[in-house]
Amino acid sequence: MFKVGSVFIPVTDLERSKKWYEVNLGLTKVDEWQENGADHGVGYVFENDVTGLALIKTEKPQPTEFTVKGKNKNVYYNFEVDNIQQAYDRLKQNGVETTDIHDYGIMKGFDFFDPDGNTFSVVSEEMNSPYHKDNL
Repeated sequence: MFKVGSVFIPVTDLERSKKWYEVNLGLTKVDEWQENGADHGVGYVFENDVTGLALIKTEKPQPTEFTVKGKNKNVYYNFEVDNIQQAYDRLKQNGVETTDIHDYGIMKGFDFFDPDGNTFSVVSEEMNSPYHKDNL
């Protein structure tokens, strides 16, 4: 009955972020909108998918992660890819700051950071993962 429609990302410089997200995530623009006569947001969809991602202009950076305990943080959502090495290499070639790829047994993952310092995770589920698309 329910599914994720869109993910909203706070950005402080909409023009810079539009270019960055289009180049690094390969998004397709659907719409742009204004609020009070100023650029306010832009909506995208992922290639071969209908899940949306919207960039919303904010006055200052906003967190895209929460604190679990102490300094241990977790992102609110992650991006899934079929080939994690290819995704990692693409971001690194584009000069995007990333962590190393970590192998968690049933999945591999790494984090990357946008121009506002927003943290995002990328994961690739192994075939033996209960979350692999062929096991759901």
